[in-house]
Amino acid sequence: MNRNIFEQQHALFRDSFRRFVAEDIVPHHEQWEQDGEVSRDVWKKAGEYGFLCMAVPEEYGGVGTNDFRFNAIVTEELARVGATGPGFPLHTDIVLPYLLRLGTEEQKKRWFPPMVQGDCIWAIAMTEPNTGSDLAAIQTTAAPNGDGYIVNGSKTFITNGIMNDAVIVAVKTAPKEQGSHEGLSLVVIERGMPGYERGRRLNKMGMHAQDTAELFFNDVHVPRENLLGQEGHGFYYLMENLAQERLILAVGAVASAEAAFEWTTRYCMERKAFGRPIGTFQNSRFKLAEMKTEIEIARVFVDRCLTEHNAGNISPVEACMAKWWTTDVQKRVVDQCLQLHGGYGYMLEYPIAKAYIDSRAATIFAGTNEIMKEVIGRSLGF
Repeated sequence: MNRNIFEQQHALFRDSFRRFVAEDIVPHHEQWEQDGEVSRDVWKKAGEYGFLCMAVPEEYGGVGTNDFRFNAIVTEELARVGATGPGFPLHTDIVLPYLLRLGTEEQKKRWFPPMVQGDCIWAIAMTEPNTGSDLAAIQTTAAPNGDGYIVNGSKTFITNGIMNDAVIVAVKTAPKEQGSHEGLSLVVIERGMPGYERGRRLNKMGMHAQDTAELFFNDVHVPRENLLGQEGHGFYYLMENLAQERLILAVGAVASAEAAFEWTTRYCMERKAFGRPIGTFQNSRFKLAEMKTEIEIARVFVDRCLTEHNAGNISPVEACMAKWWTTDVQKRVVDQCLQLHGGYGYMLEYPIAKAYIDSRAATIFAGTNEIMKEVIGRSLGF
């Protein structure tokens, strides 16, 4: 498919990042899966080559581009090889926008340079053990105390949970408003602050190289200069950024589906049964035809969403549509591709088996697909 949303500069960037993935990620990913996290060296190399936080202005060490197509390329190339470990997209596409939009001059000078260089890895913590998509139910508190806040609570399912050097934490600064969206604020908690502890690395069914963890805050003193934006406005800040988070997941979902389809098409050409390639059987051809069509539809929609987002026009509802549709397609395609691999599809030495395990989370995180449909439904007036 000719993707005319990209230009020559994007092609050069893709070539460069694809080489980086081939040389510095793919050879090590299996070991990272065993370790439960990637190496810090790959973060520093990514920073050195300019693959992190491209939107950071030049005066803070970045390249100063707001062209989200570069971000999409990073996610697509990681998905193409099944590299679920490096948390670059969360660091660049999900965390950075909060700092760009809400950070003070002092905060930007302090946080941006090491963030761009890969020396300071970031995370964001919203989900709690008893709170998923319902942000109003957050129970982690930040009680005003002198020149800052005392934070108590816990978070779970946090990407970059073990490796992070700084984390944006959604807290209640007005506990009396518990159960409502009012009183929600964002604070930055940094490695080394007394009382900030990482819990266990969560034992997930897939995405084993991604360090997903629990976080605990026990009387953590957070200085007031680590407040992001205005106190009590956290819910609105989160809502403003969720569209980009959901769009980048859609980008990865389509790229993952395309990769699975390519592996399977090759397999169907090479694998023989009853004296001929299995791709020549009508059932195989029909399945491949169906998947190809669904992937093309998803690709066209996501590329249109990328174009709209780059122009600042994508709506939260469109992002929800993109997230639920593409991740459903991803899950369905990977499942059918595994089936076409037969018994070999169940073997982890084949990439389709790992893709099957890794893809299952796509319809769950960043808001389940049921929540996406709820948002879309409400937009219809119901």
